[in-house]
Amino acid sequence: MESSTAQPFRLLVTGGGTGGHTYPALTAVRTLRARLAAEGRALEPLWVGQADSLEERVAAGEGIAFRSVATGKIRRSSSPLKMLSAANMRDMGRVPLGAAQARSIVSDFHPDVVLATGGYVAVPIGLAAGVCRRPLVVHEQTVRLGLANRGLARVADRMAVSSESTLELLSESVRRRAVVTGNPVRPEVLTGRVDKALGLPALAGFAPGLPTVYVTGGAQGAQQVNRLVSQVLPELLQHANVIHQCGPDNEASLREHATGLPPDAAARYWLTGYVGAELPDVLALADVVVARSGAGTIAELTALGKPGVLVPLASSAGNEQVHNARHLETAGAAVALVGEVAAEDLTAALGPLLADPARRSGMGERARSLGRPDAAERLADVLLAAADR
Repeated sequence: MESSTAQPFRLLVTGGGTGGHTYPALTAVRTLRARLAAEGRALEPLWVGQADSLEERVAAGEGIAFRSVATGKIRRSSSPLKMLSAANMRDMGRVPLGAAQARSIVSDFHPDVVLATGGYVAVPIGLAAGVCRRPLVVHEQTVRLGLANRGLARVADRMAVSSESTLELLSESVRRRAVVTGNPVRPEVLTGRVDKALGLPALAGFAPGLPTVYVTGGAQGAQQVNRLVSQVLPELLQHANVIHQCGPDNEASLREHATGLPPDAAARYWLTGYVGAELPDVLALADVVVARSGAGTIAELTALGKPGVLVPLASSAGNEQVHNARHLETAGAAVALVGEVAAEDLTAALGPLLADPARRSGMGERARSLGRPDAAERLADVLLAAADR
C-alpha cells in the first residue's frame, strides 16, 4: 500500500450480536484509522450487521456508515428434531435474501478488505467477499472457533486467532492461513492508575493493607456471580476490599442484602450497578478479578496480568466460556469454577489468593504471558497485508 495515494482505504466490517464480536471490531477500526492517518490516508469503513442491534448502535456512535442484511440464526440443539424447529425454519428462509443483499453490498462498496469477527450476521458478507473476490480476514476471539467462523475459515484469505492453542484445533489448510494476533483490547483499559482509583470517593473506606477484589458480570451483571458473592460477602470482607459491579437491575436488591454488614466492612464494599470511565483505574487497583470468562474479559485480564477466578456462563454458544476458563486454568493463569458452583467453591478459590501475595503475583505473571496488548496493531497489520495481496 502506498501512503501517497489520495484514495481512502475501504474497510468492510461485519460481525456482531454480542459485545464479544462487536467491540474487537470497533477497536480494530479505530486502530486502522489511526495507522492510516499517520500515513496521510483516510479510512472509509462500512459496517454490515443486523438491524436494531448492538453493532448498529456502536457504529452510529462511532460515525461509521451502517448497512443491514437479513439474517438466519441457527438455534443449536443436540436433538435433530429440535434443530427443525419453526423458528429455525423461518430464519433459514431468510438466508437467500441475506445472501443477495450481501453480494450487492460487497459489489457496490468494493472494499480493499473485509473483516469478519463472528456471529451469524457475518456469514453472508464473508461468503459474498469470496464471490466478489475481495480479501477476507476472519478474526476469532475465543480458543475454539465459533460456528460462523468455522464456516468462514474455509474461504478466508487470513484467519486471525487470539490464542496459540487455537492453531492445533484448525485443519491443516486453515492453519496455513492462520496468524495469532490476540483479541483487540480497548487501549484505555491499559492506561489505568492505582492512585486515581484510590482517589474515588466510593473507595475512601478501603483498607490499604488488604487486597482488592473486583467482581463483574459484565455491563448487565450476572445473576450467578452476584448470588455467589452475596453469599460469601461477610467472610470475604474480612480479608479484602471489594468492588462489585452487579448490573443496574440488580443493584437495589443487593444493596438491601448488604445493609446488615458491620460499618467497617461496609466501608470496604463498593457496590455499583455499572463501572464507567473509571474502569481502567479499577482494573489497575484490583489484585484479583471474579468474572465470567467471555473473550473480552479474557483478553483484558491477560493483557493486564490479573489473576482471575472465572465463573463461565454455562449456556454460552459452543460452551466457549468454559473452554476459555479451562484454557487459563491449565496455564496456571486463573481458577475456573465450572458446573454447579457453590459459595464454598468461591471461598476456596479466593482464600489462597487473598492470603498469599506471591501466589497472586505468580498467577498474574502467567496470565500476562498469555496476553497480547498489541492485538489491535497485529490485526491491523493482517488487514493491510491482505489488502496488498
